[in-house]
Amino acid sequence: MEIFEDRRGLLQAVAYRVLGTVTDAEDIVQEAWLRWSGVDADAVEDPTAYLVKVTTRLAIDRLRSAQVRRESYVGPWLPEPVLTGGDVAEEVALADTVSSAMLLVLETLSPLERAVFVLREAFGHSHREIAEILDRSEASVRQTAMRAREHVEGRRRRYDTDPVTRKRAVESFMEASAGGDLAGLMAILAPDVTLVCDGGGLAPAPRKAIQGLELVARALVTFAGRMPEDPSIEFAEVNGGPAIVIRSGEAAAAVVMLYLVDGVVEEIHLVSNPEKLGNL
Repeated sequence: MEIFEDRRGLLQAVAYRVLGTVTDAEDIVQEAWLRWSGVDADAVEDPTAYLVKVTTRLAIDRLRSAQVRRESYVGPWLPEPVLTGGDVAEEVALADTVSSAMLLVLETLSPLERAVFVLREAFGHSHREIAEILDRSEASVRQTAMRAREHVEGRRRRYDTDPVTRKRAVESFMEASAGGDLAGLMAILAPDVTLVCDGGGLAPAPRKAIQGLELVARALVTFAGRMPEDPSIEFAEVNGGPAIVIRSGEAAAAVVMLYLVDGVVEEIHLVSNPEKLGNL
């Protein structure tokens, strides 16, 4: 099974980007392992290509059913946060393909479009390779890739990527929030800032996104006041960028991710659904 284990990180990275949830991605990788254990490894000419093919097809099928479930999700749905500092596939992935903001954009693609986009843009597969993975013609894949790219480019926002700027903003944000400093918060938030909270009906959270400087600032101060007693607050790389992880004991209680434009916070993703925090 060494062949499979050497590629597990890559398969997990592919599945997560297609699905947006760690739990589903892990299930898919486990299914891929079961498929692999049933074949003669010596007869497989290119194990990596074979395993990526199996994983991608399984992920597409899982995504189709997941999209139906997400239609009845309580409140806004956000991707499951994942620690990315040790992701073995990061070297072959675009920097933002794992960000919560990008994964939300990918949610607007069809499962096939999403898989093609991920394989092409994040992992650098050629149209011919993707055609073989998905058992489609190269011309069809080329058209799908173009359509998906245009769709994503039309919906994505260009956020600041400088890690120093982002980390400084995260630190200022946490200090102001924890101290109930409304003025301090408003100083680092954009006038049209948006706050999206995902409690999944299992943790207190607004059922709709909140927009506007003062409304968001007040909501954040309220959230800070509801944090567990004696919480531990740490900074971590989550979904490709600096984030705040709030813990109650050993368990993560919430994750906050900030997205900046010109040095001010334009969008905030706050995940407190306990079912999405188990991997942190």
